[in-house]
Amino acid sequence: MDRRAHGMAADRRILIYSHDSFGLGHLRRCRAIAHALVEAHKGLSVLILSGSPIIGSFDFRARVDFVRVPGVIKLRNGEYTSLNLLIDIEQTLAMRGSIIRHTADIFDPDVFIVDKEPLGLRGEVLDTLLMLKARGTHLVLGLRDVLDESALLVPEWRRKRAMPVVNEVYDEIWVYGLAEVFDPLAALEPSPAVRAKTTFTGYLPRSVAPGAPAELPEAPYLLVTTGGGGDGAALIDAVLAAYESPRPPSPAAVLVLGPFMAPEDQARTAERVARLERVSATVFESHIEALYAGAAGVVAMGGYNTFCEILSFDKPALIVPRTIPRKEQLIRANRARELGLVDMLTDEAARDPATMAAALERLPRRPPPSAVVIPGLLDGFTNLNRMMTDTLAARGAAPAARTGTA
Repeated sequence: MDRRAHGMAADRRILIYSHDSFGLGHLRRCRAIAHALVEAHKGLSVLILSGSPIIGSFDFRARVDFVRVPGVIKLRNGEYTSLNLLIDIEQTLAMRGSIIRHTADIFDPDVFIVDKEPLGLRGEVLDTLLMLKARGTHLVLGLRDVLDESALLVPEWRRKRAMPVVNEVYDEIWVYGLAEVFDPLAALEPSPAVRAKTTFTGYLPRSVAPGAPAELPEAPYLLVTTGGGGDGAALIDAVLAAYESPRPPSPAAVLVLGPFMAPEDQARTAERVARLERVSATVFESHIEALYAGAAGVVAMGGYNTFCEILSFDKPALIVPRTIPRKEQLIRANRARELGLVDMLTDEAARDPATMAAALERLPRRPPPSAVVIPGLLDGFTNLNRMMTDTLAARGAAPAARTGTA
């Protein structure tokens, strides 16, 4: 039902899709965007569609809610399988697609934001996009700063027939970064029409949310975070080896392993941490921003959200990026190192305990990212809220926008 056709459009609604086959990156980015939008716009409600199995572990602001679709997980061979249900992946995808479409039909959003995947996981959002486009919904594709290396990205988008949908269906493309740092579309050779509807917003700033833990580890400490943790065991092992070495670094370390780290890796980490006086570990922290705020430095793999947090809290950072299955983190870390924003170690270098120990010792003395002036670097939410105000105003009386950012 189109509520606008029935005179029920006083409230304004944003629907955000996040496919979330694994990890926390997509969900945390979408949650941050949702919170920023409701903070800046009265009378706005945001609903997030997500496949994350731990979305319920996060808290959400008033006027933000979520619908969880059945989870899937990507196997090492690149194929997908159902996360918890003993049913065929095609059945799982059919269920997901049906839930997405029916939710969009009833929620009837003014704006639909799709995170990263133009057609959704295995094309599951295409029917919803076409339904909403016919209804006049404003369709936005949101992209992180780096998608992947061009050798993989170009054939992947060609295989998925993504660019025709981007060109013909979407009204806008928001890139949550700066072209001066990296242009995720460059290798795809977008048409002038696609370029015309693309906006580089700047990175999405983060802050300590109300209700964050009041008790923090004793300073100074290094925050070591793996994001979701599913592929973070190597980083944790390298940091622990440095603290176990004959000349361990002097700052204490707080490890956040990530909820998707394998149980056996969590157990081995706990045993090693118990033998170290200045190292502590936790599996998951829903208010990790508070740990960033108190840290003397950050050690991470360099995913998008982590990079935003490093910039937002202006922390000296050491990035040890993964290179498999995507080189996204390596590309981002290399570019950030070139700009002087972070330090970087390759995975091979990080595996040498002496090299890692020396890098950790130096880290708190490294200049923070703010030592490098890049105009507009953290203007993401300012620009998103401005564009949302314009979009809603064009669709009728928009909810009043407050000044400031989330």
